[in-house]
Amino acid sequence: MESTVPLEQCPALVLNSDFRPLSHYPLSIWCWQDTVKAVVLGRVNIVSNYSRQIRSPSFEMHLPSVISLKSYIKPNRNPIFSRFNVFLRDKFKCQYCSSSKDLTFDHLIPRSHGGETTWENIVTACSPCNVKKGGKTQSESGMKPFNIPKIPTMMDLDKCGRSFPPNFLHESWMDFLYWDIQLEK
Repeated sequence: MESTVPLEQCPALVLNSDFRPLSHYPLSIWCWQDTVKAVVLGRVNIVSNYSRQIRSPSFEMHLPSVISLKSYIKPNRNPIFSRFNVFLRDKFKCQYCSSSKDLTFDHLIPRSHGGETTWENIVTACSPCNVKKGGKTQSESGMKPFNIPKIPTMMDLDKCGRSFPPNFLHESWMDFLYWDIQLEK
């Protein structure tokens, strides 16, 4: 049935030239248009295909489901500080109550006390816990995070990301991904 699937539902898994995904979370995938363009420009190798074909008056090909870059992209050693990466480091859980709803940043040392927005001073907090703690320090509020915040490595974030498999995983991707899940048949 794959040959009748809309093109928008045929992304390609993008692997580095060493056949590892560029990232696990978010999973490194390209839309079909970017994939075909990269193939035509000779920037990638096709590793696996969908049964879905695309055609033009002068061109026909199976749509790639897995591609690898021809040039190796060296992964960053240090991840950028961002809201998403803090949430990922903290596994999308409030560090005070474990809720995964309405997540925000919390400064352990509040900005009003000179606290900075850094990896070591920020934790994920749900909105109710953040409001409860307010501008108080840990000792004033009596609230201590489950984990002491630290600067993660890219490997740390990649490991955390593997605990959040994406909604769509094509069977041709499974040899390159490492989640403990079963595909629905």
